[in-house]
Amino acid sequence: MATYAIGDIQGCYHAFQALLARLSFNPQHDQLRLVGDLINRGSGSLEVLRWCFQHQTSVKVVLGNHDLHALAVAHELKKAHKSDTLQAIIDAPDKHKLLDWLRYQPLMIADTDERQIEYVIVHAGLLPQWTVELALGYAQEVGAALQAEDYRYFLANMYGNEPNHWQDNLAGMDRLRVITNAMTRMRICKASGEMEFAFKGKVEHIPIGYIPWFDSFNRQSDSTRIFCGHWSALGIVQRNSVISLDTGCLWGGQLSAICIETGVITQVQHDARDTVLS
Repeated sequence: MATYAIGDIQGCYHAFQALLARLSFNPQHDQLRLVGDLINRGSGSLEVLRWCFQHQTSVKVVLGNHDLHALAVAHELKKAHKSDTLQAIIDAPDKHKLLDWLRYQPLMIADTDERQIEYVIVHAGLLPQWTVELALGYAQEVGAALQAEDYRYFLANMYGNEPNHWQDNLAGMDRLRVITNAMTRMRICKASGEMEFAFKGKVEHIPIGYIPWFDSFNRQSDSTRIFCGHWSALGIVQRNSVISLDTGCLWGGQLSAICIETGVITQVQHDARDTVLS
């Protein structure tokens, strides 16, 4: 059995299938860990979502910002962006089944070995002051809001950049928004944990005063392996116990997988069939 973590698919169904073929992935005995942003922007969002639903016994996923946005758009709580590719899902006869499954996915998962956390998966990152154990609890708070009867309230109010840092006494949507933003949108922050969301570029262009979230000298999660994505300009990074896997397949780059047991990285090139022509 092999376990593979795979970077942001974003609806690139053909590249995803090519990567699975290159891995000789067998859902009867292999496992996938998908780091979020399963859908949106690529041409095959519906196909990716259906594949994950059909193979859910061998796939664990975390939600990314595009997945959450898709839920809000599908529930008519947010207007679609011009670049969104969600209409096929919204029009699908099985949309309720697929979207309900997506809504029940967590922001963060942990795989354990003999009761010890072996590694965790999160789409974007963890704030410096969060231990892995605390972060898992915070992710569960968001999960409870997504699974509650009034989940539409969360989806309608999750947008926004404030508050931009964590405080233990945060409550209500302010608390849930900080957790969601850190785990699905953060790339850089200050040592204090203050987040900035506009930056999407390369490390050498990070604004003064900010650092990659995983380079914070006081990061409380640095003893646990963390697999993440979200930052396509970063590419493959393996340092400070963090393995970043977004290699910009959507933008003409690669779709990347890492075998968690061996550390071997496998990549396939972007497939032109996954591009939406404007």
